[in-house]
Amino acid sequence: MIYQRLFALLLLCIPGAIAIYGWTWMRDVFFDYMGGEGFNVLSFLGGLAMFLIALTFLGGFLYYRDEKKNLIQPKLRRKSALKDKKS
Repeated sequence: MIYQRLFALLLLCIPGAIAIYGWTWMRDVFFDYMGGEGFNVLSFLGGLAMFLIALTFLGGFLYYRDEKKNLIQPKLRRKSALKDKKS
């Protein structure tokens, strides 16, 4: 059981690291622009994509974990989850 939790924690660290790297990439592009260099749109969009994809993965993981433990408010639950609970 401990190894499963350790593996899950390591699995969550990967998208966290990707999100941090994307944020750093966007920050570097912005600071370079403020320093007088041109604004590199592709690098900024790449960092934004990395950040949003990793954040979406982490948010989805937390949502489904909380939904499984029945910690989500009724108005935020999916419709199919409500139907399964009633029957």
